[in-house]
Amino acid sequence: MATIEGGFLHTAVLFLGAAVVAVPIFKKLRLGSVLGYLCAGALIGPFGLAMIAEPEEVLHFAEFGVVLLLFIIGLELRPQRLWAMKSEIFGLGMAQVAITAALLYAALIAFDWPWQQAMIAALALSLSSTAFALQILEEKGTLNSDHGNTAFSILLFQDLAIVPLIALVAWLSPISDGDEAGTDWIYIAKTIGAIALVIGAGKYLLNPFFRIIALTRAQEIFTSAALLLVIGAALLMQAVGLSMALGAFLVGVMLADSEYRHQLETDIEPFRGILLGLFFIAVGMSVNWPLVADNIGIVLASVAGLMAIKGIVVYGLARIFGKCHATAWRTAVTIPQGGEFAFVLFSLATSLAVISSTRANLLTAIVTLSMAATPLVGAIAEKLSAKLRKDDQPDVDGVETAELQSVVIVGFGRFGQIISRVMAARGINATAIDNDPKRIQMASLYGNKVYFGDVRRSDVLATAGAANADLICLCINDRDATTQAAKYISELFPKSKLLVRVYDRNHALDLMEIGLGVEQLYRETFDTGVSMARHGLSMLETEQDVIDQIADEFRRRDIDMLHAQVAEGRIAGMAKVHESYQLDRNDARTNKDDPAMSRL
Repeated sequence: MATIEGGFLHTAVLFLGAAVVAVPIFKKLRLGSVLGYLCAGALIGPFGLAMIAEPEEVLHFAEFGVVLLLFIIGLELRPQRLWAMKSEIFGLGMAQVAITAALLYAALIAFDWPWQQAMIAALALSLSSTAFALQILEEKGTLNSDHGNTAFSILLFQDLAIVPLIALVAWLSPISDGDEAGTDWIYIAKTIGAIALVIGAGKYLLNPFFRIIALTRAQEIFTSAALLLVIGAALLMQAVGLSMALGAFLVGVMLADSEYRHQLETDIEPFRGILLGLFFIAVGMSVNWPLVADNIGIVLASVAGLMAIKGIVVYGLARIFGKCHATAWRTAVTIPQGGEFAFVLFSLATSLAVISSTRANLLTAIVTLSMAATPLVGAIAEKLSAKLRKDDQPDVDGVETAELQSVVIVGFGRFGQIISRVMAARGINATAIDNDPKRIQMASLYGNKVYFGDVRRSDVLATAGAANADLICLCINDRDATTQAAKYISELFPKSKLLVRVYDRNHALDLMEIGLGVEQLYRETFDTGVSMARHGLSMLETEQDVIDQIADEFRRRDIDMLHAQVAEGRIAGMAKVHESYQLDRNDARTNKDDPAMSRL
């Protein structure tokens, strides 16, 4: 990696410092973290303060962030979701890329670009920024709106298209080795064999492998295994001449329905975020800003033309696919920018001599400036379309209807299983999480889908959808873990209703002291004990209405005592409640018709 004086640690401090300063500023300005990374790179790069002299070396290392991004994208491609969105992904998404690329290709050919360069540039510019667009949708709270789902479908196809586009760049390269061309049967056999190996291993070996790792209960080993898996698949694809990103993507798809997908995504996410941020910094460093200044008119005109063409194409196709004006308009202003994968294609095309470094720098600057302009364009468009816009209907996970509510069950022991069955009876497919691989395997034998995850970590629950859940049921059979989880869930996911299984009365008091209400807490033996007592009274020939009154009064007094204990101490009110109960119970036993029974 490129270094400054002082070695690797000084270089690391420089990168981290630039990111820590720039990204919060740009997020505060609602311009997005991606633009913050790019500007940080431009500032410290050779065309800025010249703190880093060789950005190409950094870019080569940081491209692994894109590999991890494709792995996480693969994890999101559950078959059910793909099937429900197939028309928009492979219809609308494919049409957007094809029509946009065709129009851009024609424009570049008109300016005397060689057809190879025009093709790669047009296809790269037809892609939008997944990271940038999803961040905008998330910040506005419209990720699950109609236009949010439409934008996601287009972005998803674009993410899928990056793999063949990387192969296309290599095929168009004038410096490719003819002995390893696609006509070489040995090369084809190696390629098919490597892909088959990854798919086969993903289908038959990965779940047992991660089950064994999970049984160790060592979080760092699970994280190491996840990184080993992604790196191994990436290196295997590279060894046969394919993209590293393809290997990571295939492994992600193979694990999309695995019970370990949430934990894997959570463990990989920090590495992906850091390396992808480093990638954007390296891109910002590599832009030749003096060259851009010398061609500022062409660059600005190109940015305006690119965003106009993409916006018009997206709007028109969305209307053709049956979207209302508001949805089509808002989708168009969400994804008119160039994307991060264009940087990957331009970098690869330059290294393989498909595109000159001068044109690659100008194209990179065009993509960067289109990202910068997107929030401004979106704000203007929102004001112009305010009178015509209609509220989009929210949708759960882009597949299920808005009528179904989202429930997350944390802990799938005997307690959580009952809740899951009751929810299923209502037609609600709850997301269940547990940290016991044996229990997860047993649950799968009975048709239950349970995901592996360390429930003591808030990021695992966030990955599983807790932030957007209507209800979270905390059913852990561990007193300390329950207390820890209840604290961070109530703080980090305040919009989600929370119900907590507690061990006993003292555990309930602990949770009430941190702010949880008694109506949210369920002592695991309390209702069973009351039910058994009710049945016992009936066997003693107590009248049913008396049993009901006794049980209701007992519950009321128990709750009152809980509140008193929180306010005055653990022994507050216990003697009085016990004395009152004994007196009332004796009255109930000796004279069922006594008017005093109405007090119970």
